[in-house]
Amino acid sequence: MASEILFASNVLLWAGFIALSALLFGVVRQIGLLHERSAPLGAMMIDHGPDIGERSPTFKVTEFDGTPITVGRPLNPGRPSLLMFTGPTCPICAKLLPIIRSVAAAEGADVVLISDGTPAEHKEFLRLHPLQGERYVVSAEIGMRFQVAKIPYGVLLDGEGVIQGKGLCNTREHVESLFETVRMGHASLQGYLQRETASEAAGKYELH
Repeated sequence: MASEILFASNVLLWAGFIALSALLFGVVRQIGLLHERSAPLGAMMIDHGPDIGERSPTFKVTEFDGTPITVGRPLNPGRPSLLMFTGPTCPICAKLLPIIRSVAAAEGADVVLISDGTPAEHKEFLRLHPLQGERYVVSAEIGMRFQVAKIPYGVLLDGEGVIQGKGLCNTREHVESLFETVRMGHASLQGYLQRETASEAAGKYELH
């Protein structure tokens, strides 16, 4: 009798193990499908300012240290420029600064930090976060012209000053997406999503 009970318990244990394995396989498969269908974590455009494909407006201003600069045109011939709208009291902006530097260096882009606030706030920000080749401009006019409502917000210009991408940037993925969507042949994350949605809809229509 004891051996029969032991045999039956082993059978039940193996049956439970096989059922759990099948369930786990199904969960893993669904996660894989969800990952494939997930949209990229890209920068979302939330402004109605100058559009992608247009030449950026130009602004003859001075950097915080008084150096003249023209924002909206290449700082160095042929090199792209990343205009990052930030704020001296924005904690996300401060945390994102090393990431901006890393991505811009990898992409061969110049960085212009465009901010607003009081002189005391900017001095404190620069004391805590010394510049490492970035240009630092204080101008509410530029932010209003690009209609930037939330920060940190990035605008990517090519070597001719043409807007290639723009969007809200809270993470490394957001900053990288400004460059990546251009390489993928899309002007923005929204353009990518619209194209993918249209392709899926067309595929479903052809199946019917």
